Amino acid sequence: MGKIAFVFSGQGAQYPGMGKSLYELGGNVKKLYDDAEAIRPGTMMQSFEGTEEELKITANTQPCLYLVDLGAAVALEENGIHADGVAGFSLGEIAALAYAQSYTYADGFKIVTKRGQFMNNAAQGADTAMAAVLKLSAEKVEELTEEFENLYAVNFNSPGQTVVSGLKNEMADFEAKVKEAGGRIIPLAVSAAFHSPFMDEASEKFAFELTSYEITTPKIPVYANLTALPYEGDVKEGLKLQMKSPVRWQTTIENMISDGFTDFIEVGAGKTLCGLIKKISKEVNVYSVQDAETLSAVIEEVKANA
Repeated sequence: MGKIAFVFSGQGAQYPGMGKSLYELGGNVKKLYDDAEAIRPGTMMQSFEGTEEELKITANTQPCLYLVDLGAAVALEENGIHADGVAGFSLGEIAALAYAQSYTYADGFKIVTKRGQFMNNAAQGADTAMAAVLKLSAEKVEELTEEFENLYAVNFNSPGQTVVSGLKNEMADFEAKVKEAGGRIIPLAVSAAFHSPFMDEASEKFAFELTSYEITTPKIPVYANLTALPYEGDVKEGLKLQMKSPVRWQTTIENMISDGFTDFIEVGAGKTLCGLIKKISKEVNVYSVQDAETLSAVIEEVKANA
């Protein structure tokens, strides 16, 4: 086995009940949730018993997902499986940096809560949406968005999958263009046009918020959405720009593979990142830990392959 990477799930992967069985394992995962609950009362209720609609609200999604992302990683650590490097998809990058000790878990929770609030407020300013475009090259998707004033190619996920962000009222015409070109569109379960100029104001407010925290260079490599390379220098500036800039996920995974990562464990809700990584490379091993059952299976499989 080569190097192990933890990859932290992003917004859109959330579902009711996420994290509950990990919390019930006790130990450091329980402490993570209990500490967060003291900071933001009601977070555990939203995570474990909230509806899909409630969890889709960005101000709720982000703190809840942060906990299940980090909780899955903490549970793996407790069972002797450690990451040599990490990456997180959008919101997942906040959890990835916490795991890599750029800040404390509690500070990461405070940071992600504020991030969710700022992005949620930005969503109120315009009727926006995000959608994944399938079966077209990233270059073709970018070419099509250029025909629209308020649409942007923002997440470069894998070969044949690029996410577009922007005004909802331009999406119908855009979808027609996509179909004409031989592609198809899937709307995403998010409430705003993330990683686009619609996040400019939220990005500035978030940058000011980050000045209140001690944020240091990660102890292990954290591959940044912004550059697809490990964080160096000013982490705060990277986090500020990340919110309004494209996520270069395909290049991130390709760079990690080039750097010797052979085993990728998605930590957090869903298996979206597993699917993307499989499309990017057939040569690596991919696992998912999102609850107690998958945790047990992955521990057994990874240790057997070690």
